[in-house]
Formats: sequence, C-alpha cells, structure tokens
Amino acid sequence: MVIGKRIAALAAMAVVSAALSATSAAEDLHIASRGTIATAASEKQYHLRMHHLHTGEDIDIVYRVGNTYIPEALDQLNYFLRDHRTEDVSSYDPKEFDVLYALMARLGRPNGVIDIICGYRTPESNNFLRSLGPDTGVAEHSQHTLAKAIDIRVPGVSTRSLRNAALALHAGGVGFYPVSQFVHVDVGPVRTWSFR
Repeated sequence: MVIGKRIAALAAMAVVSAALSATSAAEDLHIASRGTIATAASEKQYHLRMHHLHTGEDIDIVYRVGNTYIPEALDQLNYFLRDHRTEDVSSYDPKEFDVLYALMARLGRPNGVIDIICGYRTPESNNFLRSLGPDTGVAEHSQHTLAKAIDIRVPGVSTRSLRNAALALHAGGVGFYPVSQFVHVDVGPVRTWSFR
C-alpha cells in the first residue's frame, strides 16, 4: 500500500515536472520568436507593387528582408510573372526584383505601382512573337526566356524618364520602346538599345 502511494506520488511529480518543462519550452519559443520578429522588423524590407496588364492581376509583396530573400514571396512573384500565353512558370533571378525596387526608389516612388507588359516567356512564346514580323523588336535569345527580364511602365512617369532612371542603375540591359511606351529591364550584361 505504501509502495502504491509512493508510485502515485512519483507519477504526479513527473506529470507536474513535464508540464513545467513544456511551459518553459513554450515561453522560450515565444521569446525566441519575438526576437526573430524584432530582428526582422529592424531590417530593411524590400517591397514591390505590380499590376499585370495581360492577366489583370495585382501583387503587393515584401520579397526580401535585409539580405534574405523570402522563398514564398519569390514563388508568388514567379507565378505572377508567368508566361501569360502558356501559363508556364519559371524561377526569376531575384536580382531582377532588386532592379525594380531600386528603379522605383530612384524615381521617388517607392510605393508606386509598376505595370507589367511582359515577364517570363517560354522559348515557344518568344519564337511566336518573333514570327509576327520585325516590328515586334523581340530578340532571338531574349533574357525573357531566362527569367531575367521584364518589360514595364510606371503610371505617371514618361517612358523616357523611366529609361533614364534604369540606365543610371547600370544593372543590366535597358531597352527603350518609345512607340509601344515601355522599357525593358534585365539583369543580363550591361547594354542599351532603342527600338523605333
């Protein structure tokens, strides 16, 4: 009988000890997560707002905090910039998003919306556009097929001003399309061109 009481008492102490350990672990986790949130909040956030002119979709997203790209945000951006003709998705070079961010900052519109004319293009889509004739200005080996280029407009900013701001970044290729009123920005080799 005494042994039974002693076993019951030990079991009760074990339950209390386990409960205290679980509470302590939960408190430690809560403190750690608060520290992570505080650290993340103190680091610079890289934010983009875009509207896709072909799909009608919008995205408003923080894609990078400090030096860390957010994988889920990159996935959303990759889907948003998919080939709208085929629905194929590729993995964008994250530096392309940094170029867009820097461009909007240079224009003094960090919270402005970027209109997307064209994001990723499959090689098949690229060849289709080239087959429409020389007036398209589509390159045979386009950076769009590598998910390293985007054609853009910024409402309220002239195409020339947008081109000049992109050129000032020296971050890759900048194409000026004044008739179609858009600017091509990519993270390929630094170069520039105008089409018509």
